[in-house]
Amino acid sequence: MGALRSEPRTTRRAWWLRDLFQLAILIVVVVAAWWALAYGAYYVRSLQYFTRIIVLIGINISLAVSLNIINGHAGQFSLGHAGFMAVGAYTSSYLTYYHFGPYVAALPQGQQPLMQNVLLVVAVLVGGVATAIAGYIVGLPSLRLRGDYLAIVTLGFGEIIRVLILNIEVIGASRGFTGIPPWSNFFWVFFFAAITIVISRRLVSSSVGRAFLAVREDPIAAEAMGVDTTRYKVKAFVIGSALAGVAGGLFAHYTPAYLNPGMFTFIKSFEVVVMVVLGGLGSISGAIIGAIVITILPEALRYVKEIFPNMRDPRMVIYSIMLIVLMLTRPQGLLGRRELWEFLPGRKDKIPDDPRDSGDADDKLDRDAAPPVT
Repeated sequence: MGALRSEPRTTRRAWWLRDLFQLAILIVVVVAAWWALAYGAYYVRSLQYFTRIIVLIGINISLAVSLNIINGHAGQFSLGHAGFMAVGAYTSSYLTYYHFGPYVAALPQGQQPLMQNVLLVVAVLVGGVATAIAGYIVGLPSLRLRGDYLAIVTLGFGEIIRVLILNIEVIGASRGFTGIPPWSNFFWVFFFAAITIVISRRLVSSSVGRAFLAVREDPIAAEAMGVDTTRYKVKAFVIGSALAGVAGGLFAHYTPAYLNPGMFTFIKSFEVVVMVVLGGLGSISGAIIGAIVITILPEALRYVKEIFPNMRDPRMVIYSIMLIVLMLTRPQGLLGRRELWEFLPGRKDKIPDDPRDSGDADDKLDRDAAPPVT
């Protein structure tokens, strides 16, 4: 019995050691990239522009992967992600502007960098919790709906959040929220983007993730098998909205650290949906690729406007045509529901082909009785 009990402990220890080792490597890589960009931007001013684009890519990765939990894994159709992002952005900004910022400013110069990073994490996490509560409040009564009806409800929620912000003077109302401490940076954006990816990946591999997939494939059959579909829909909504709130908090504190309700309209929600659909619903790596493409494409097409200076901005026309062509030629997205590493040859977890698997069903007994293929 002692030998039987020692094996799970060894496996669990190896699991934690592997995750800690990967986290350490991630931190080293992100810090090295951050310092390289900061050092280069000090001498080359144009790198500041590219650094901002890279940071926006990290924020959009968090948004796309979090929405993929709702739309891709749980099979719901949400159009309110901009509203969740706004809740996290304004909640964390309220804390840093009115409470954390004055506290850090009163500290000695040597203690300020450490405390502002600690308080940034606290503010961002509080914004994520507030967004999770908002997701629960919206999800509990509305997720009994399906398809287009659910999309309309979530779209209405996003607009309600935007209108509420327009009428709250303490956070700037329609003038916008200025004076937010610019504490967010390259490191925190990609650190939380990696955490979002890990959470999504672990979630899919868990029993909760399998329940999400069952609800996505056939909610009636899943409910017949004992899966509480409403509960898991709300759970997916809460997790996805919390991660979107964290991304919103990081966005709010990145230079120029300014918020306006116009940043969180239906267009922003639709943009995140396009990222997920472009990469492939249900694919984490597809959502990452979609976020990278959709963030870079409008900036890359900026040169088209310089070629045709007398025309109105042609970027959105070209951008829309490219997306339409892609949806017509590959409606399942770039990766479909598969992950990027599944296309790599020679994967260790791939089931080897067995000649006995071929043939008609009539000779099943003969194939089963045959000696194993070596």
